[in-house]
Amino acid sequence: MEAARRRFLSDGVDGASLRQIARDAGTSIGMIYYYFPTKDDLFFGVVEETYGKLLADLEQALDRELPVKERIRRMSARLSRVTEKELEVVRVVVREALSSSARLARLIERFKRGHLALVLSTVGDGIARGELDASRHPALLMMATFAITGAPHLMRRVLGSQHPFAELPEGEALADQLVDILFSGVGKKGESR
Repeated sequence: MEAARRRFLSDGVDGASLRQIARDAGTSIGMIYYYFPTKDDLFFGVVEETYGKLLADLEQALDRELPVKERIRRMSARLSRVTEKELEVVRVVVREALSSSARLARLIERFKRGHLALVLSTVGDGIARGELDASRHPALLMMATFAITGAPHLMRRVLGSQHPFAELPEGEALADQLVDILFSGVGKKGESR
């Protein structure tokens, strides 16, 4: 899996050679085919290995017993701790999703059963409890939740020490501020929409 992840990261799925992956892994191409009948199956194996671990963390963070705001804060805090391996898999997933409609469709189906379902459930609970705006479509609220509480952690990680990002807090402190923005907004208080 490590050898495949590295090759997919450097060469893309279509450009990666299964023979080279086998050499890098110190195994035979037959052994790869035994476990992964196609290169796409190997790609999804690489994704699932990392995604499964992340998803388990998100399931804990988004525990339905917790208040919605705390669930989202915990999710944001976990995303602040994205590992280098997770970041590499995100890079591969984005590239492959943009280059192959078949891979994109399969990724979407997997994510709909994973983190998308978890966050959509959290949003639904937030609407039901009056913590999130019921006049907004749940999918829009889910996208806003990711955009506000997830994406900035990736930007902070990738752009880290570059101005103006170097001045931002990291980790839990950034997660706290992002969740506050999500629930309080960025507009001045008292101004109408």
